[in-house]
Amino acid sequence: MIDVESELREFEWVKPRWTADKLIAASPFRYDKTPSFMVRLQPYGKYPAGVWTDSGAYDEEWRSGNFVKLLSFLRNETYEETEEYLRTKYMVSADGDIIVVQPKLKVKRYRQALNLTFSQAPVEYLKCRGIDEEVQRMFGVGFDPKSNAVILPWRLPDGRLANVKYRKTYGKAFWYERGGWPIRELVYGMDLIYSRQIRRAAIVEAEIDAMSMWTAGMPAVAVGGSTFNAFKRDVILRSPIEELVIATDNDKPGERLRAEVERELGGLLRIGHKRFVGDVKDANEALLRHGAYSLKFDGVFQNAIFKQLKVR
Repeated sequence: MIDVESELREFEWVKPRWTADKLIAASPFRYDKTPSFMVRLQPYGKYPAGVWTDSGAYDEEWRSGNFVKLLSFLRNETYEETEEYLRTKYMVSADGDIIVVQPKLKVKRYRQALNLTFSQAPVEYLKCRGIDEEVQRMFGVGFDPKSNAVILPWRLPDGRLANVKYRKTYGKAFWYERGGWPIRELVYGMDLIYSRQIRRAAIVEAEIDAMSMWTAGMPAVAVGGSTFNAFKRDVILRSPIEELVIATDNDKPGERLRAEVERELGGLLRIGHKRFVGDVKDANEALLRHGAYSLKFDGVFQNAIFKQLKVR
């Protein structure tokens, strides 16, 4: 069967309590400091392992769900990507159980841009997060009143719509458009890099961090999480970028991402480092608490010598 506990231990939890059959912790979907979230590690009656409940959920959509929904949130990827990940790692046997198998070669599904329209206009939530209205227009953000979520378009380098991220204006919940391009193959903001022929840019984790950098006049792209892969590496290498400033989050996942990016791109691009120190976690927090100057590539949060690597 799927090793639910092993999958969940890959992530950091707030106030976790692990028992033989469940994980109890603060909710990953909300700014929560109390253990009000529970995941079943083993089957329980009619419920399979991996089902979860959030007793303090803001709405019914995020009060309970299956393991794929939870894992796609934790991995910061589309529902389909998580399904593919689990199918590749685990396989259903004849009796319906799930057994671990070696990854199998899969036929890659045909990728195509989304045919999706939505109203594009500056969003008050992003203004409260310090994002300039002009920057919001550059990224084509919008708002979905039905789900009370900000619409964050992810585009291919040529500007075509590849996917859309919906982010609640309260809490941390988000999801992607069903049937969209896999996020693992995209780099947020790369269409602006191409259209403006930008040679020097920062790389950050979240979309709002990228928009925060742009608000400060610093071009940036985002990976959309805390992991890097060959797809994203190649997107960057094919782009006009010649110099990349790594400005990941000030935490352990951010440092792991920093190392991954430098390992994949060091020697192929000029690499610089910008670190947020003290209790400043990321670019958006720096913008809100210390202003645009703190995001300049040579600003007050630069505590590492700029490292120029020889271009191969």
